[in-house]
Amino acid sequence: MNDILVLYYSRHGATRELALAIAQGIDSVPGMQARVRTVPPVSAVCEATQPDIPADGPPYAEVRDLEECAGLALGSPTRFGNMAAPLKYFLDGTTPQWLSGALAGKPACVFTSTGSLHGGQETTLLSMMLPLLHHGMMILGIPYTETKLTTTQTGGTPYGASHYARASNEDGNGHGISADEKALAVVLGARLARAASQLVRGA
Repeated sequence: MNDILVLYYSRHGATRELALAIAQGIDSVPGMQARVRTVPPVSAVCEATQPDIPADGPPYAEVRDLEECAGLALGSPTRFGNMAAPLKYFLDGTTPQWLSGALAGKPACVFTSTGSLHGGQETTLLSMMLPLLHHGMMILGIPYTETKLTTTQTGGTPYGASHYARASNEDGNGHGISADEKALAVVLGARLARAASQLVRGA
């Protein structure tokens, strides 16, 4: 089996839901499997300390997960039109992998969740592509041949899977991902896995 790394940060759970849907799509492709990982929060005041293993959910990512993967799906909630700091912090520590070319030539995709319709979901997706391009990765989106991309009334973009949370309470929690958002995330995961499979076979 070839692993596709699904790496994400989630605060209220919506980005995690998208990650699991993408993992479902990856697992649907013969010979490929999702390796789901997250990153710990960081502190604006000092170095945050977290247990080595989270209390729940997937393990924290290590740089070897990047080195061992056949492809990468990267996900983050929107923070002022950009990725969240914990994910950026992790990526900032991947200079050795950039120098060695560990990710060059591997396929990648991005996904995000935002609390408002025009909360910067597309700019977040685009900004998340930048470090992946610097690593030499090949970026995949969702083509308009997927009909749900033109009919969805919630999230979904050609740049990657997305969720519009419509947050309605003080803690930022909103609705879970819609059927269209989940379907598009599954499609994106399967597309990523098929591309990785073809590249592995052709290597």
